[in-house]
Amino acid sequence: MIKLTRRAGLMLPLGLMAACAAQPEMLPPSDPTGRAEPEMRALLDSLQSLRGKPIETLSPAEARMQPGMADAVKARLRQLGRPVAPRPVPVVQDIEIPGNGGPLPARVYIPVEPPRAGQPARPLMPMIVYYHGGGFVIGSLDAYDASARALAMESQAVVIAVHYRQSPEHKFPAAHEDAYVAYRWALQNAAQFGADLTRVAVVGESAGGNLAINVAMAAREARAPLPVAMGLIYPVAGTDMTTPSYQANAMAKPLNAAMMQWFVNHYTNSPAELQDTRLNVYGRAELAGLPKAIIITAGIDPLQSDGMLLAQRLQARGVSVVAQDYPTVTHEFFGVDPNLLATAGAAQRFMAGELRSAFALPAPAVVAPAPTRRMR
Repeated sequence: MIKLTRRAGLMLPLGLMAACAAQPEMLPPSDPTGRAEPEMRALLDSLQSLRGKPIETLSPAEARMQPGMADAVKARLRQLGRPVAPRPVPVVQDIEIPGNGGPLPARVYIPVEPPRAGQPARPLMPMIVYYHGGGFVIGSLDAYDASARALAMESQAVVIAVHYRQSPEHKFPAAHEDAYVAYRWALQNAAQFGADLTRVAVVGESAGGNLAINVAMAAREARAPLPVAMGLIYPVAGTDMTTPSYQANAMAKPLNAAMMQWFVNHYTNSPAELQDTRLNVYGRAELAGLPKAIIITAGIDPLQSDGMLLAQRLQARGVSVVAQDYPTVTHEFFGVDPNLLATAGAAQRFMAGELRSAFALPAPAVVAPAPTRRMR
């Protein structure tokens, strides 16, 4: 007689149960949508192999320790027997920027060697102030190091990548305040890095994209020097989690709808803040008078609609917009080594080319903002 036991609601013979136990653990698909191109899927497989836990089930401290796309890139490179060293940049220097709540860690990337003694000074280069992603809760300079390196080398611009206070230790609007403080500091100190303060762009990924456009809005409102362009890479641009991309990519990886809700819950003090113009940008903010926007979206990303809606609203308010969607890649694809993901290289070149065009134009004039429009 065969004795049966229960396993996941099924009746299995003991011998079969032992055989199942000996098999490798069955993992969910790395690309639940089934839409990722082969190179992207290989990276998602690498990320899954690192056995990270779902961010939305963790505390912020635990979430900050989980593997991310940068780790998946290194794992994939090792799998292929390739070196994992970062893209070479002639000068990389860690610094601190004075902030409202204490020093802000930052990292400077300079795409040329400093002149040697006796050599004439080089012409001033353009500058990018870059804000990393992470939902205002996680993320770091190291996690987004590859993006900053690509921007520096492809744009031939000095890049200052800025960290900011994170939640829940520092709730909204702490990160937004830090982002603007860092921008003003970069303008004041551009010359020491060989940069031209009249040719400065802001660029950000995900939550950093939200910070980038908010820096431009804050500069406009303060009648301070505007950036010449805003590079917005799959930006957090609204608070509506029922958009088409939230629905189509609710279970996507590495970012899903549950994670976005987790980020929002940790960053905001109350649901009422979801209607603040700094968070609900495409829904409630006044967008007129902003500089050129360069928007990149990913097709397998809850935030795809955010970027597309923002592009529409900016254009409607007279802002110059160039936008590019990459339908077969996911959130966090931008900084990936182009040798692993050709689409990442295409996106990096697109962003850099548009930034170089903006750097070649006269600096935008400061435009007095119209009264904030409230959506009913």
